[in-house]
Order: sequence, then C-alpha cells, then structure tokens
Amino acid sequence: MDDFFTLRTVTWAGGKVRMIDQTALPTRFYYVTYERPEQVAAAIKTMVVRGAPAIGVAAAMGVGLAAVRSRSTRLPEFTRELESAASLLRSTRPTAVNLFWGIDRIMAKARSAASVKSAREAIVDEVKAMEEEDVAVNRKLGANGASLIKDGDTVLTQCNAGALATVGYGTALGVVRAAVEQGKLVKVLVPETRPALQGARLTAFELVRDKISCTLISDTAVGLMMSRGRVDRVIVGADRITKDGYVFNKIGTYQEAVLASRHHIPFYPAAPRSTFDLQRAHEQVTIEERGAEEVVRIRGKRIAPEGIPVANPAFDMTPSELVTTMITERGLLNPPFEESIPRLMS
Repeated sequence: MDDFFTLRTVTWAGGKVRMIDQTALPTRFYYVTYERPEQVAAAIKTMVVRGAPAIGVAAAMGVGLAAVRSRSTRLPEFTRELESAASLLRSTRPTAVNLFWGIDRIMAKARSAASVKSAREAIVDEVKAMEEEDVAVNRKLGANGASLIKDGDTVLTQCNAGALATVGYGTALGVVRAAVEQGKLVKVLVPETRPALQGARLTAFELVRDKISCTLISDTAVGLMMSRGRVDRVIVGADRITKDGYVFNKIGTYQEAVLASRHHIPFYPAAPRSTFDLQRAHEQVTIEERGAEEVVRIRGKRIAPEGIPVANPAFDMTPSELVTTMITERGLLNPPFEESIPRLMS
C-alpha cells in the first residue's frame, strides 16, 4: 500500500469509479469499483466515501458514470438522464457544499456541449481533471498552512480531514504533511470523533501509516489537554464555509473552537475554494441529521438501552469570531471574513 502522501482515495478508472471502502478501516483496506451512479450515491450516503472534497469529486464521477453508460443519441435526452443522476446524488448529503459544486461543474459541461459525443468526452476529461486538481490544490493549501506551524508544535484536529477525506494528501492533515515535508517535528492529538469514530479509525490510521507522531484521545479529553498546555494550535477541515465566515464541520468542532478561544490557542480551518459557499449565510445551511444506529451502536455492538430517543447531528457550526485564520490554496484568510472571503474566493 502507498503511504498517504501519494494515495488516491477515489479515482476514475476506465469508465468506472474506484474508491477505498472507508467503512472497513482500519481493520481492512480494500478498494471497491462502481459502474452506476446509483452505486456512487449509496457509497456517499453510507460513508464508504466521505469528506467534503472527496464526495465532491465522487459525485462528479457519479454523473460521469451516467454519461458513459447512456445510450442516448440526442442531446436533450442525454442531458435529462444526467439530470436524473445528478438529482439522486444531490439528495445524499445536504451539508457539504463540495458535493453540489462537483455535480454542477459536470452538468455545466453537458449543457454547453454541441453533441452527445462531445458532451461525453468533455465530462470524462473534466472528472479526470478534477481528480488531479484536488491533489494539487491540497498540496498548495498544505504549503500555505505549514507557515503557521512551528517546529515542535502539537496540533489538535477533529474527525478526518486527511487524504481519505480528499482525492489525496488532505486539508488539515495536508497542512501537517507539508510541515513534516519541510522538516518540522509535528505531533498530532487525534480525538476519536464519535459517533462514527473517523478520528480513531481514519486519522489515526493515516498518521500511523505515515509515521507522523500522534496520540489518540477521547472526545471528552480535549479541554483537559488544552488546559495542560498540550495543544499549540487547532487545525480542522470544513464541509462548508459560508460567505459570513461560519464554519460547518464534523460535530465536535464547535466545542474545540470554544475551548481553543478560552485557552488562547489559534483555531485554523483548512479548506479549498470548493468548500466556500458564497451564496449563503450561515442560517441558510441545513445540518445533516443521521440515523440513531450510529449513536446507540459502536461497530455493531449496542451500547444504549432499547427505545432511547437519539439526536445525531453530523455537523456543527463554528461562528466566525472563533476563527483565527482560514487556510486555503489561494492564501490565508484573516478577519473580518465578510471582507476577506469574497475578496480572495470570488
């Protein structure tokens, strides 16, 4: 297996979509291959593939599968088939804006084409370009963010914003990787990230594979670690950043930001341009609610009594005033974010 500096989480492979099944990690590592958009939609919904940048590219590839499978010879019929696949893919997860960005980017190619043949060719070229672009963007983002890390720093993260959350390299962990590549000693504190344990299962797996110093902690240990001086900075990913600077990320991010502010620790979201939603303010964003089974069971074993009501929000919202700096491939964004976001991200 390649290390996570070079690994591809999702890739276009000869008219099919190949991705790592992240539900099997860390005990099993294998790829699954899909030929139909319905399969990709199910993979996104069940978190076979997850992470905002990764599902953006995966969703685009799902539409790409509809394009290569279509037998339509007339452009209006062909476009309707793609719209049907796009609608299904859009319905999978509501919070990560990259998903909609990826689908819209492919549909734009279809609508601007003069024929079915040229549309199909343009779509396949586009999904391949998006795959390569994601890795390049994350490497640039990582290099920009590495300037904020000092040699010997301990970074606290949340969930998994690594190679597995992108096509490759990662956003928050991309910053860590870039700092390591610069020769800096960096340690990472990894909260388990209940209920799906993306920190314990995925982030820890990546860091151990890449031999980056890390320590796994329970979600409830974050405040104590900060109070004891065990955290130098917090770097997280994002699933959507609104035009008013609010950061939507995996549940647990908001409490990290509050605690970081209390202990005067810098808080840095790391996200590509595709994660920025310049059309919406924070109150217009839907936070995904997932099923009760994720909370009442851990890896299939029930831990809560039958009949207990469950709330399972998958994401939370961090207000802009708790954010120190945002890390992007276009540079670093500083407050006031209502001004810096449209200036650099438009």
